[in-house]
Amino acid sequence: MFNVVSLFAGIGGICLGFRQAGFNICWANEKDHAACLTYRHNLGDRYLVEGDIKKINENSIPKADVLAAGFPCQSFSIAGAGKGFSDPRGELFFDVVRVASAIQPKVIFLENVENLMEHDNGHTFQVIYSSLVELGYLIRYRAMPTHEYANIPQTRRRIYIVAVSNYELCNRFRFPDPVPLTTSALDWLDRKNMQPDIYYYSRDTAFERYVRSMVTDDRYIYRIYNGSVIKLKNRKCPTLTATMCTPQNAAVIKDSFGVRRLTLRESLKFQGFPKDYYFPKTIDIQSAYKQIGNSVSVPVIFRIAKNIHTILLGDNNNSQ
Repeated sequence: MFNVVSLFAGIGGICLGFRQAGFNICWANEKDHAACLTYRHNLGDRYLVEGDIKKINENSIPKADVLAAGFPCQSFSIAGAGKGFSDPRGELFFDVVRVASAIQPKVIFLENVENLMEHDNGHTFQVIYSSLVELGYLIRYRAMPTHEYANIPQTRRRIYIVAVSNYELCNRFRFPDPVPLTTSALDWLDRKNMQPDIYYYSRDTAFERYVRSMVTDDRYIYRIYNGSVIKLKNRKCPTLTATMCTPQNAAVIKDSFGVRRLTLRESLKFQGFPKDYYFPKTIDIQSAYKQIGNSVSVPVIFRIAKNIHTILLGDNNNSQ
């Protein structure tokens, strides 16, 4: 079985996708305590190391076939600060380089926002590309929207980078092909059963009255962004983000009982997490929404990881 080291593991979306594809997660790291609680609750704590990667000696990390990292995206996103490498979160990419240099994996897998390619007129992506090439890797990358590659109606656009250690492996690697989208976002929602009160905009405040006055059509999902309500006519869920932890930034619907946010279960479903994946009771709802928004589309990870597994398996067979 091929081993994976996972950096910036969050609640385990990348780890779960690689597990589903047949990999063994031998070491994972996450700094955020609440995310670690959720990770352990669902995936165990045998190999999860909680702490700041900058304070972890790279020589203490085990060797692995794959290094996976969904390094923080806020520094490169359109919605975020966009400060790139001048933001301490943006600098964390160089810890990926530091760890890769020490453990020398055959494959490096990276996930980030699609805007990474355009940030700072392409300079940011060039630095990332060049840093991996200087380590001796050949690079393949592709922007893969969730609704085009996972048959999940969420408009989540991300770039996936696969850096491979030799030409033969790189030449055999292929990103998965697009798949048809066969459902609309409303098909994924439970609108006939009343949800807990915490999800509904039912209080008598100016903002919640405004939301109720705008969200009037049960045939659409609405997006609340910085307090403005937008009706979405593309039949898809908007990108789930960390800021949806507040009612002022949320995906909203009208169901048979009122106007409400997407539930945590619905949000996890739009990210492709299995039905038995959920949060420990110690996680409050704001933290849970933030963790979902910071995570990944698990089925897209799985499809790429499956193709990585195929080339590694072929390389193993050729070396025997």
